[in-house]
Amino acid sequence: MNSATRNYLTVTAGYWAFTITDGAIRMLVVLYFHQLGYSPFEVAMLFLFYEVFGILTNLVGGWLGARIGLNLTMHIGMALQVVALLMLTVPDPWLSVVYVMAAQALSGIAKDLNKMSAKASVKSLTGQGAGAESKLFKYVAVLTGSKNALKGAGFFVGAALLQGIGFRGALFAMAGVLFMVLIITALLLPSGVGKLKEKAKFTQVFSNTPAVNWLSAARFFLFGARDVWFVVALPVFLYEVLGWSATQVGGFLALWVIGYGFVQAGAPALLRGRVTSDDQGRRTCASPGGAEARGWAFLLALIPTGMALAMMYGPDRFPALAESLTANSGLDLTWLTTLTTGQLQGDILIIGLLLFGIVFAINSALHSYLILAYSDFQKVSMNVGFYYMANAGGRLIGTVLSGLIYQTQGLVGCLWWSAGFVLAALLLSIPLPAVAATKPNPKEAPAHG
Repeated sequence: MNSATRNYLTVTAGYWAFTITDGAIRMLVVLYFHQLGYSPFEVAMLFLFYEVFGILTNLVGGWLGARIGLNLTMHIGMALQVVALLMLTVPDPWLSVVYVMAAQALSGIAKDLNKMSAKASVKSLTGQGAGAESKLFKYVAVLTGSKNALKGAGFFVGAALLQGIGFRGALFAMAGVLFMVLIITALLLPSGVGKLKEKAKFTQVFSNTPAVNWLSAARFFLFGARDVWFVVALPVFLYEVLGWSATQVGGFLALWVIGYGFVQAGAPALLRGRVTSDDQGRRTCASPGGAEARGWAFLLALIPTGMALAMMYGPDRFPALAESLTANSGLDLTWLTTLTTGQLQGDILIIGLLLFGIVFAINSALHSYLILAYSDFQKVSMNVGFYYMANAGGRLIGTVLSGLIYQTQGLVGCLWWSAGFVLAALLLSIPLPAVAATKPNPKEAPAHG
């Protein structure tokens, strides 16, 4: 195994460990503070500083990584997450809204330092030249997809630990494991990954590449569209309206995110580019670009729209539909008319979630590839930082609206907002260009060509 591959696997393993704690702490906070009597909007506000400081971290994180090295910023993120976990182990009377928001702020800084460092490292470790674009798409898809699968596992771990050893026991256990991972990865990784030879200027954190700016704007609305119904509204609806237990909520959301992660990891196979020949007979591989981003965004917008309409009108019309099918098909489907509104809404929600997860995963994987493809090799950490600043901004507005809209308009209102956000992402993707075609590497079959 060469050193670049070994370093990539070490970065990925560290990112995995961090991601489990990130998913677990989110589920712990949502369920535990809902049990303490917090309203959906109050629970959403606990994540306000998590997202705000994530935006600030992404703004300066790429610049910091270019100055001190991406491996160091990754380990700073891990250390801050350990502190954030331990902060929440204090007695309940100390867990005021302001105190929890401060702990979540630290966790937000930690998460985005870690994510920016891991993803920007991929560009540095894959290098340049023939086959680099193919390897880049494959590596970033595997990193992102596996991260989301493990974040889903983190949801389940958080809910199971909450029910098994309690809120504080779960926090102590995760802090201990993450600290050990920090020590191991710090010993294995070389220093200076992603560090520029010339000192990066702070003004360089703002991208002057139009494609990066348009993609970042689209990313803002893409992730706002997910979080406006997924962060607070969905788990509270499952727990409060459908009567699921904490473990059932965590387990279901875990399976959803794990499946989402597997789809993301498989995106290169789903988004195979076209292999064509030029006038001289040389074969080139067309990587996915702006056209694919627009097409998948359009498909995604249809799903929350369909879910909202089905949840609004489906339960009232379903009994008549079941009776009509019974009369016309000869099958006895009248038993379906005994399903309650809650059961029907639950079925619609589960089917819609599965479809949304598949299409959203492909959108996300495509965006994660494009930001690296559009970035200059020497400025990748700063472009990635700027891009994920927009990503964190979308999560912020989505999280706040998830609690507010659910409290005022219900889950259906959250779905309509989600559809509107995806439409905005589609419109902002119109100026995105194609990615330059690359020559297929004869020694390695292209992952998407």
